[in-house]
Amino acid sequence: MLYPYIKSLHLIFVVTWFAGLFYIPRLFIYHIEAWQKPSPDKEILSDQLKLMTKRLWYIITWPSAILCTLTAIWLLVLMPAWLQQPWMHVKLAFVLLLFGYHFKCHQIFKQLQRDEVKYTSKFMRIWNEVATIILFAVVFLVVLKSAFNWIYGIVGMFVLMILLMLGIRWYKKVRDRNPNA
Repeated sequence: MLYPYIKSLHLIFVVTWFAGLFYIPRLFIYHIEAWQKPSPDKEILSDQLKLMTKRLWYIITWPSAILCTLTAIWLLVLMPAWLQQPWMHVKLAFVLLLFGYHFKCHQIFKQLQRDEVKYTSKFMRIWNEVATIILFAVVFLVVLKSAFNWIYGIVGMFVLMILLMLGIRWYKKVRDRNPNA
């Protein structure tokens, strides 16, 4: 009886966690690009972006990650047989990758809070797509409840990555022609 409520909460926290993980690299891009502006624009934009990222990171993204994890553990306590399923092993591997991504974003967040710009906006645009790839993998695993044919899965992931890279390159060309795009 408790299962549908916990599952609903888990899905809500997955959505809000990913929302934070999708938006934080975008704010990183803006912050990095703000450093290329002349003073006082650079300082004004940087201060505002620091505040925005701090609020997003500590009020939405971190709490969502923690609550998502707690509800996931609760679901596994309610459904321990899932831990015997190959699809769950693969999903948990992707969740570990997601945490790696999250912690790397946290490291970048802390660097930018200290005004240390170590990455380019181009790198951040590519980095932003890592969460997308993980999301696709996890959703297909959970919905299909199968570790599915690895050939199709690997080919699908490569096609997705190629499409994302082509989209990034295309948008760069659009931005180069029209900086306000």
